[in-house]
Amino acid sequence: MRPTPSPVTNDCSAGVPPAVAGASRPAAPLWATQVATFFGAGRLKPGPGTWGSLATIIVWGLVSLRIPPASRTWATLIAAAAVTLIGIPAATLVARSSSIKDPQFVVIDEVAGQLVALIAVPLAWKTFLAGLILFRIFDIWKPFPIRRLERLPDGTGIVVDDLGAGLYALAVMHLLLHSGLLIG
Repeated sequence: MRPTPSPVTNDCSAGVPPAVAGASRPAAPLWATQVATFFGAGRLKPGPGTWGSLATIIVWGLVSLRIPPASRTWATLIAAAAVTLIGIPAATLVARSSSIKDPQFVVIDEVAGQLVALIAVPLAWKTFLAGLILFRIFDIWKPFPIRRLERLPDGTGIVVDDLGAGLYALAVMHLLLHSGLLIG
């Protein structure tokens, strides 16, 4: 009688090599974990996404003070793009190592989306607070087509849906600024 082969999980469709059932996946590299959790902000409770967004507001507010006002819009765009480009592979590695599609402790997506919500926004506590609130509302609510973006594979789905929430927040923020309801 031949021995029965070990059960195998097949995650090849997600780009993950097959693994023996019950075997733990290798840990994500330290750089990926640090980036994906935004240097530990994603480990804070409750609401790691809100902590990630708040950390982004604080860090970006401090960085923005050192950027000439005429360059802040471009700097925010470049920062959001850089965070996205680094965040997608980091989120992918951490999600795969945790075997969770979109782990709550991965908050680099909130960092990217929050930065998008702050594009061309005056550097003021009111605008930063409004940006935080608007982004979190759209990130939690996920209006069309944001929920569909979550279906994208791995880190792309983790990060891109928050970029969508950031775009919604950005649009509302600029409507508030241009209507005079929010003064920077």
